[in-house]
Amino acid sequence: MGIIAKGAKCNFEGCDKDGVRSLNTGKVEGAGLRVNSAGKKTALCKEHYKEYKKESKDDRELERARFDRF
Repeated sequence: MGIIAKGAKCNFEGCDKDGVRSLNTGKVEGAGLRVNSAGKKTALCKEHYKEYKKESKDDRELERARFDRF
């Protein structure tokens, strides 16, 4: 059972909505978002997940390109 199924709230600073996605805390902080999570996983609501996707688009494209060599 994951943290979203347990009813985790969004870990973005100042947000108290229900989380819909859980991501690695290091990747979320690396995208420039400020979160209040001390654990390995961070819960994000729909709005902040969309913001995370926009901020990390270049990093995710580089990550996919690394595996698409063949």
